[in-house]
Amino acid sequence: MEVFSSKKKKPKKLPNPAKEMSFFEHLEELRWTIFRSLLYIVVIAIVVFISKDFVFRYIISAHLYSDFPTYRFFCALSDRMCIQPPNLKLITRVMGEQFFVHIKVSLVLGFVAAFPLVMREVWKFISPGLEGKEKKITASVVLICSFLFFFGISFGYFVIAPFAIKFFAEYTVGDFAQTSPTLDSYVGFLTMLTLPAGIVFELPVVVYFLAKAGIINSKIMKSYRRHAIIVILILAAIITPPDIFTQVLIGIPILFIYEVGVIVAKRVDKKNKENE
Repeated sequence: MEVFSSKKKKPKKLPNPAKEMSFFEHLEELRWTIFRSLLYIVVIAIVVFISKDFVFRYIISAHLYSDFPTYRFFCALSDRMCIQPPNLKLITRVMGEQFFVHIKVSLVLGFVAAFPLVMREVWKFISPGLEGKEKKITASVVLICSFLFFFGISFGYFVIAPFAIKFFAEYTVGDFAQTSPTLDSYVGFLTMLTLPAGIVFELPVVVYFLAKAGIINSKIMKSYRRHAIIVILILAAIITPPDIFTQVLIGIPILFIYEVGVIVAKRVDKKNKENE
């Protein structure tokens, strides 16, 4: 004989790991993500600002001295390939230029050094909206993005910058003109040669997400391979001295990054077909 209770049992609620957030809660979370990212950059920038002598001698103006690693490397290979630094004397034309350049350098280096921390904050913000499989696949995105970014920065700093600075410092249209760059223009030029390189080397990660969204695929990238090679060679010819060796030296790694992007897109295409 069964005994029935007068009280009905309430159904148990399953836990919801992905709690729905309102629009304003997302904005609040975004605000704190931006705040923490800026805090990382500012803290490191303060450390860089304090280390003025070391930063400007061994990082910013290092390309103007013969002990720069790239110059020593090519001089060790042979006397014919030996590269000497350009004879540049940086000047300042505006009152307070050195101070404001000091602040700009500190912020740029603060961003470069804090890049992994910033990426971690970005990942923490977008990861709740991803599915379980996507979380597992992209769990190492922070590490991969940081590695590619620092590799690109190093490539621009040690490979592109020495050749470009030497070429443009010694290029002249006649004896009546002399290159005397300001400190601000020199720092801006060095930043242009290094920071974009770190962003360009993020191409495989960008390709992964675009292929995941179905915007591009490996066939499209293969069909535009010849166009990419032409663009890469043109860029290498612009930022390097007019000789084939340095153009190939700079063009090959960028082309390699493009081919890595093709491989990444191909693997994503294969997984998408398996899921379908």
